[in-house]
Amino acid sequence: MASPYAGLPAHEWKKRTQQLIAEHPLDSNEIYEVAHRVWNSIFDSKLGSKPFQIGVDMFPRPQIMAFLLHELIPLEFAYRYPNVWRRDETAGEKDLVYIPDEQYSIEIKTSSSAKSIFGNRSYAQETVSRSARKSKSGYYLAINFGKFDSVKRPEITMVRFGWLDHSDWVGQAAATGQQARLEPAVEHYKLLRLPLDK
Repeated sequence: MASPYAGLPAHEWKKRTQQLIAEHPLDSNEIYEVAHRVWNSIFDSKLGSKPFQIGVDMFPRPQIMAFLLHELIPLEFAYRYPNVWRRDETAGEKDLVYIPDEQYSIEIKTSSSAKSIFGNRSYAQETVSRSARKSKSGYYLAINFGKFDSVKRPEITMVRFGWLDHSDWVGQAAATGQQARLEPAVEHYKLLRLPLDK
């Protein structure tokens, strides 16, 4: 699939991203609302025999909080829109699958970094084999959140939505590097902060 940004200079990326968001079947305000609703539900939930509560009895590492967001956001949309949205069922699918047309499916990325998101090194490599996993190009939901500290519970600091191409990911130069990052212009113009400015 050709990039929707093909031939566009960087200063025109933001306008194209706004068009892509407007074309998406999910309203960007609802995406923002669901991200915050799910985050708050993590702290409201009770676990175990006591029952125990995250932020009171347990203070998970960012990887655990990221896992919970990855699981709960697709479940929330599947609950709201049965037979329209569902969570991924195979390694070749995006995290949130749009059943009528998979081009609108969404990959979810989360990070406790203040303003960046990351992928593993494979995100910087174009897949070519038939057994390849999911495409690295498409719609992305990026959520940044704080870490636990001794003063307060962490909060979501930023929710962004947009489109990334596999070529936007830059792998670490070191042979042992396992991370892929995005250039600042890509994060700024291809992932727009929600809620969108009117």
